[in-house]
Parts: sequence; C-alpha cells; structure tokens
Amino acid sequence: MTCDPTDTPPASTVDVPALKAKYIRERDKRMHPEGQRQYRRPIGEFADTYATDPYQPILPRDPVDEAIEVAILGAGWGGILAAYHLTKAGIDSFRNLDHAGDFGGVWYWNRYPGIQCDNDAYCYLPLLEETGYIPSKKFSDGWEIQAYARQLADRFRFSDKALFHTLVTGLRWHEADKRWRITTNRGDLIRARFVVMAGGVLNMPKLPGVPGIDGFEGKIFHTARWDYGYTGGDWRRPELDKLGGKRVAILGTGASAIQTVPHVARYADQLYVLQRTPSSVDERPNPPTDPAWVKSLTPGWQKARKANFHRAAMEFLAPGEPDLVCDIWTEISRNLATVLQEDEFPHVAPEKFMARREVVDYQVMERLRARVDAVVEDKATAESLKPYYRFLCKRPLSSDEFYPSFNRPNVHLIDVSDTRGVERMTKTGFVAHGTEHEIDCLILASGFEVTSDLHRRWGIDKVTGRNGKSIYDHWADGPVTLHGTMTHGFPNQFYTGYIQGGLNATVTEQLSAQTHHIAHIIQATLQRGAKVVEPSQQAQDAYVKRFNELQVDLSEFQATCPPSYFNNEGDKNPRWALFRSWGHGWDAFQHLLKEWRDAGDLHGLVLEK
Repeated sequence: MTCDPTDTPPASTVDVPALKAKYIRERDKRMHPEGQRQYRRPIGEFADTYATDPYQPILPRDPVDEAIEVAILGAGWGGILAAYHLTKAGIDSFRNLDHAGDFGGVWYWNRYPGIQCDNDAYCYLPLLEETGYIPSKKFSDGWEIQAYARQLADRFRFSDKALFHTLVTGLRWHEADKRWRITTNRGDLIRARFVVMAGGVLNMPKLPGVPGIDGFEGKIFHTARWDYGYTGGDWRRPELDKLGGKRVAILGTGASAIQTVPHVARYADQLYVLQRTPSSVDERPNPPTDPAWVKSLTPGWQKARKANFHRAAMEFLAPGEPDLVCDIWTEISRNLATVLQEDEFPHVAPEKFMARREVVDYQVMERLRARVDAVVEDKATAESLKPYYRFLCKRPLSSDEFYPSFNRPNVHLIDVSDTRGVERMTKTGFVAHGTEHEIDCLILASGFEVTSDLHRRWGIDKVTGRNGKSIYDHWADGPVTLHGTMTHGFPNQFYTGYIQGGLNATVTEQLSAQTHHIAHIIQATLQRGAKVVEPSQQAQDAYVKRFNELQVDLSEFQATCPPSYFNNEGDKNPRWALFRSWGHGWDAFQHLLKEWRDAGDLHGLVLEK
C-alpha cells in the first residue's frame, strides 16, 4: 500500500515571496490583542455543563477513602496506556480517575455527528498487534475508537479499577506518610504513593468570551457536549431531524467543525458557519479495511507503519522509501523525496534540504487552495475558505463533504477574520460586520485548552508538592523536568503529553513510550523498597540545559503562523508549544531512555526509604 507524489503546481509557477507576504498579512489581521484571554474557563452554566454528562446519568455512590500505590488521573489514551504498562510491570494497586462516564477521554466526550479519527487509525489505535484488532477503516468512527478503548481496559483487566464521573479537586503531597492526597467532587480521599498526570491535551473545552454570550436566550452547547436531545439522532446515527426549521450557527472551522458542518447542513433550515481562520482540508478517501491487506500483514507491521508515518509526517522520507500511510500528513515528505533524487539526497546540505522542503510546502498549500476553487461554486466564499499559511501552522484536515456543504443554499459562511471574531451576541442571535443574524442555536466548535496555561488545562485548583509549593508557580515559565517525566520538588509525580521529551507523529505512540518509562521507574522504586523518588536538582538542571541546547528553534516559523492552539493564540514563544522536542529526534530520545533504563541505577533520581 504505497502511493505516488501528488499533482502540485510546478515550483516555477509558485511565487514564494508574494505568498510569504500574504501569509503575514493574513496572520496579522487575525491576531487578537487578548491572546488566550479571549477564551474563558467553564463558568456559570458552562461549568454546570462541564461537570455533568449528557451521555449517561451520574449515579450516586459512597465516597472512597483508601490508600493505593498509583493514582492515574485520566482514563483516555494516556490513562489507558499507563494502566496497561503498570499491569505489564506487575503493579495492580492503581485506579484511573476521570470525570467521564467510561474509558476513552476525548473519544468519550466528543460524540458530535461525523466524528472520526483524522489521521491513520492503523497507527493511531494502540496495541493492535497485541490484541489482534484491526480498525474497520483508515479513519475510524468515534464510537468505534471509544469501544476499542473500553475493550483494552476489559482485556487487560483494569476496567473495574476506575472511578468515573469523578472530578479531582485537589492534589497535595503529604510529607508525613510520603503520599499524595487526592480529593474529588465525590467526597473521596485517595492516598496514593504515586500519581500519573494523564489528563491529555484535549481535556478542557475552550469557550469563546464573545461579548453578550451569557445573554443569548437560544440553545448553546460545545461540540464536546453534543446535545442529541436537541438535534435528534445519535453518534452512530447522526440524523439530526430535530433541527428542521431551526437556524443554527457553528462557531469555528477546525477539526470538529469540518466533520460537523455537513451533517448540520443537511437538516437545519439555515446554517451560519463563523470562521476566523480557515483550515486546510484535503480529500478523504475512506474505504473499508481491505481483508487481503490484513492477511498480508506480518509481525511487527504496526511498529513499522508508525515509524514510517513518523518519518514522513515529522522528519523526512529518504528517496526510495515507500510512503505507507499516503495522506495529507505525509504528502510533503513524499513529494520532497522525489525532488531530492537518490543520488543527491545523502549529500544535500541541511540548508538546501530545508529550502527545498519550504518550496514543496508552498506547492502543497497551493494545491489545497486550488481544491477550494474546484469544489466551492461561489467565488467569494471559496476565497474566504482558502488557507494562507504554512502547512503545519494548523492541524491538517480532510473531508469530502465540508466544502460541498457551502454549495447548499441554506449554508452561509460568515468570515470574521477582519474583526478577529464575532462582534457580540444578542438575546436572539449574533452580530457580524454590523449585521444581526437571528439564530435558535449556537454550537461552539471552539476546541480545547491545548497550549494555554497549565491551570486552565488541568482545571485542578491546587496541586502542591514539597513545602506546599504550587506546580503552577513552579512551572510559571514553562516545564522543567528530567526526561519530560518528573520534576524536582514534586516527588512521585509523573507527567504525560508534550512536556520536554520526544515528539512522535502518533500521539498514542508517544503516550505509550512515556507511560512505559513511568511504569519502569515506579517498578524500580518499589523493588528497591523505597517510598519516594524524584529528580535531583542537579540532574534536572543538566537535562533542561541539554534539552534547550538541542531543541530546534521554531520561533521564526511560528511567527509566520496565524493564531491557533499550536502557538497559544499567537505567542511568539509559547511556553507549552506542541513541537518543542528532543532535537536529535524521536529515535534518539528513545535510545537515550533505553540506555538509562538498562543501566539500572536510576541515574539522576533520588530515592528515600
């Protein structure tokens, strides 16, 4: 299953200097003076919505008061993989805590119509070879992914350990008994030896602070809390028949919106799509999984596919190396490998390589803009939908139905880039460009707190380590860690996600490597009869210094990008940028950690008995 380079405009026809200038103009008109402050944490009615569950009732239970070895905060992929690796390490005294009603994390909460994985499910779904499971298609439906997440918990026998519909309200290190004391909204007191922070980055809905939004008297909900009671249908059968006769606005044109818009467009009387920055949207062929291909797979196939995908999406494919994934994520590397013929590639200088790659980037984006013109009939609408920025400035998306939706007479694109968002809400609708549009329902496809401040993302009021120090103060200027896994002053606490470590194109592969490393440290600590483990200040300082020396400087690239969660709404140097990673690459970082584990001395960690 390989593919050819895509048909992009010849490099000689692409005016790179003119496009660079246009990219900057398009970025500048979208920069909001309040940055992340234009969004707000769930408060008032939104807080009530966040704390409840529209998909299943929250049943009463008695508070839990217990001592355990490990508390895993989260039951999405990070929490599932932490539980899996702890189980494999022989540690069974643990619990997953999550405010959802089941395993799945983002795949539990996001049940909006049309939801699918937007990258290759054969890479994204973890442990396929270990379970023998094969996704039904390349871009799996959300309900299939959530069912698989639950299947993993059942298969590896930790599903009964979870506390669901449970919000963590406090996390405090207690020096006297060398444990973390965890309090929750259910009255629980859990005394855990170790804590794994596995809340994920798509955890806290991001709510736009549009003036007047609290006074809107119509229906309003976030895509991560879809109200099928209002729209009709369900996530397996997204027939939104209750939207007939209703006027609906969807705020946002990111990943949630491009999957939702086509379904709402079929049923709503009028649909207004409110766009600040368009996404790049490629075609999305998604046939059922080929049984003949499945039969051809040999042991190690998923590991090889993930490695190939990572090279194509985040590094490069050498000329002659096949592209096993063959979609929008791998296109630039696939095309670049053709430009750099095999006789040139080993000898090309890094500067020349990056210059060639930049041109291919512009060619691909020109192809994607041409696709808009080819599909969208109204020329003004098509022009507004064109993405003018570098390829990885925003998450690349794909859909065969999003652009055609704008050819429907009931669908209206309202581009609010020149006003940096919707001007205001009224009791009956929204105001854009001085005109009020009356609506019955506002759907917020505004995403999540991905790279905003840690307190906004975790949503836990107090997380305190030794001597009562707050993690939010400790990391006020960004994370400081050893291996991206632990931090000095917060013993027995472990982190997952995009924190000072290796970066993999498949997020579940990254989480699996992190939680494997965490399970090793916990296992080794317990085997030594120790109660406490944390990095020494000296080891942490040395690691942070080396990490900063090696990391690739992306500030120049980020400065050309429009505001998004990738750069925390336009920060020049966002403290929690997604792409800060070990500069020598993923494989080098994993080799570093393996050598560290194999040495067996837990170098840089201080143990206390």
